Amino acid sequence: MSKILVAGGAGYIGSHTVRELRRAGFEPVVFDNLSSGQREAVGDAEFVRGDLHNEDAVAAVFKNGGFSAVLHFASLIQVGESYLAPHKYYRHNLFTSLNLLEGAIEAGVKAFIFSSSAAVYGMPREIPIREDHPLEPINPYGRTKLMVEKILQDYDRAYGLRFVSLRYFNAAGADPDGGIGEHHDPETHLIPNVLRAAAGKGPVLQLYGTDFPTPDGTAVRDYIHVTDLASAHVLSLRHLLDGGRSEIVNLGSNRGYSVREIIAAAEAVTGRPVPREEKPRREGDPPILLASKEKAERILGWTLRYSDLDTILKTAWAWHLREP
Repeated sequence: MSKILVAGGAGYIGSHTVRELRRAGFEPVVFDNLSSGQREAVGDAEFVRGDLHNEDAVAAVFKNGGFSAVLHFASLIQVGESYLAPHKYYRHNLFTSLNLLEGAIEAGVKAFIFSSSAAVYGMPREIPIREDHPLEPINPYGRTKLMVEKILQDYDRAYGLRFVSLRYFNAAGADPDGGIGEHHDPETHLIPNVLRAAAGKGPVLQLYGTDFPTPDGTAVRDYIHVTDLASAHVLSLRHLLDGGRSEIVNLGSNRGYSVREIIAAAEAVTGRPVPREEKPRREGDPPILLASKEKAERILGWTLRYSDLDTILKTAWAWHLREP
């Protein structure tokens, strides 16, 4: 059984991937400082509490590991905050990645999977976005993701560390078997904020922008169920362990939903109204973001099982009803 180090594995996407790894027969070891993740989200998987800023802690987990691969989920992810505190994002997202890469190289690990982002593209020039789209990130968060991708390309060339960089669009939903779901503090993602507003657990939904050049005037985004996202990591891991070359791959559905469509679907699923307040557009928000999934299907054999909007909302709603 291959042991896999999962950095940031107690977070939203990381914990769902830990479940998928175990279902696939891998042995994940979670390394997390619990600054935003929850220990209980990874169940009885092996857990090491540590901080990627601490080079000694990183070296120690590799020394005792015998890992076949590393999955890297640990980063700061709030776009708005990255505008206000760019030093925090450059220091965290780059320094921690470099420490993790150093540990992997010293330990002789040859497979690395990185959680990247659609933010590397910036304002889309064409829809759907393919992996060869120009890379023009417009915020510090997106620039840190692109910088790590460039580092990975250099490390592959210099040290033979093969990688798959997965450019996420919008993860949503909760594990269909229950038990874990999306929990951020503060919560900045649309679907959990829609459902919290419907449940009366959160504030009135802030709807930013009703004058976009879209059919109903609200922004359109590409949503992927978190379990489908997690499965792409398992497929990427198998690709690398089977000798596959380094790849950069979008994870999206090539199907978009507007904010108003999300709200209407959520009201149908929950049977409750979603109280909302309309606000002006946020600076830098593209009208439409859709990903091409052709490369993920072709290279990884990825298929979507749960990413229809109804399943995304039903699994997320079930989680929010019992969320602590």
